[in-house]
Amino acid sequence: MSAASTQTYYQELCRLTRERLGGLHSPELLIRSIDFARIERLQMSGNWAAAGKVLNREALALERGGAELLVLATNTMHKLAGEMMLDVNIPLLHIADATANAIKALELSSPGVMATAFTMEQSFYIDRLAAAGLSPIIPNADDRQTIHRIIYEELCKERIIPQSEARFVQISERLNEAGADSLILGCTEVGMLLNQTNVSLPLFDTTLIHCEAAINAALS
Repeated sequence: MSAASTQTYYQELCRLTRERLGGLHSPELLIRSIDFARIERLQMSGNWAAAGKVLNREALALERGGAELLVLATNTMHKLAGEMMLDVNIPLLHIADATANAIKALELSSPGVMATAFTMEQSFYIDRLAAAGLSPIIPNADDRQTIHRIIYEELCKERIIPQSEARFVQISERLNEAGADSLILGCTEVGMLLNQTNVSLPLFDTTLIHCEAAINAALS
């Protein structure tokens, strides 16, 4: 949803296409970039019905434009995947499914989840991971509040603050102590602070996983 994650998706899809096809190849994309301020207001006011209508309108427009596969470049708004896909006839590549498949492929089972409060605390995401056979572990209440604040007040504004990186690293360590055998970067901006150089757990960046799954699906 944010401009920061949209840029990451575009760069990663281009990189993967060059790797797979070589030469001057680049991905054929239709990108609908939405004003995130409007979405954030609907999230914070709990007006999910209105947000679902926005996503549905945009999904239908992409289908009319010739899209063959939908990728919703956010974890949190998958809460509205059903509403978004109303009367849409092209498939949606669900970010939680792609992530669960990547974790299970490495025979891991108890991922810690760092994401927005919506994603960590509501059932739409955690239950989907559980249905795939995983046992997700979420941070404590204080850590969830910290993660949520940093995402919205800093990362969505493309602000990288070293102290926030240190806090995220500390939270990842507490998740490890709580029994996590891996870590899901469950918000498309969390990878701006965490990567395999500062996290000891096997790390699953949902943005990178989603992009790779999208290229796999497109090329198949």
